[in-house]
Amino acid sequence: MAQRALRPVDLAREHGLSTQAVRNYEDERILPPAGRSESGYRQYSAAHAQALRSFLALRRGFGHRTATAILRAAHGGDDDTLFRLVDRAHAALLHERDTLDEVAAALDTLTTDPPPHEAPSPSLSIGALAHQLGMHPASLRKWERAGILRPHRDPATGHRVYHPDAVRDARIARQLRRGGYPLPHIRGFVDQLREAGGPAALRELLHQWRARIARRSGAMLAGGRELEGYLDLRDRGR
Repeated sequence: MAQRALRPVDLAREHGLSTQAVRNYEDERILPPAGRSESGYRQYSAAHAQALRSFLALRRGFGHRTATAILRAAHGGDDDTLFRLVDRAHAALLHERDTLDEVAAALDTLTTDPPPHEAPSPSLSIGALAHQLGMHPASLRKWERAGILRPHRDPATGHRVYHPDAVRDARIARQLRRGGYPLPHIRGFVDQLREAGGPAALRELLHQWRARIARRSGAMLAGGRELEGYLDLRDRGR
């Protein structure tokens, strides 16, 4: 029994979209090309409807650009590219999760109050801090220009002096940089650390970060289920 052709409005209503949005998705090759009626109107199939479900679900976890690339690869039968895109996104999220764990561990160390009998951490010169971090002093100066570090200046010599808070920021920045984060993102995170006001607030920031990662992981799984449904329809030619 032949399936009834679907109209743009049929696909649009399911997701609260406009019919123009559905047509735009087809024009952008997010949906496969539609057939045409004798009068020239677009005719969609169950596969088109599932492709739209897949894209909207994938977009929540993978982002618009990657979701678009995945669907385009699927329409062209390029499953190798499709799976590479999916695998790369999952690997990037795992990398972010690992980075979060590293930052959390660093914060646990850096935000623990020292016992009363211990002296506070001394201030460090740029050379001493660079040595501790295994970096070149030029990198610390670059971080300063990017707004990540705020060293003080010795009034007598004019040399940079890194007080304990600046040392903490440098160590956190080092962890994030090792995790592949660009300098503007690191600056935003360090700014949040400065504004947090204490260990409890810092832990809350990490809790929110972990929750965002969990939501993306769940959205990726949901998108994968919808994509599997589309690939099945595609392979059956429906």
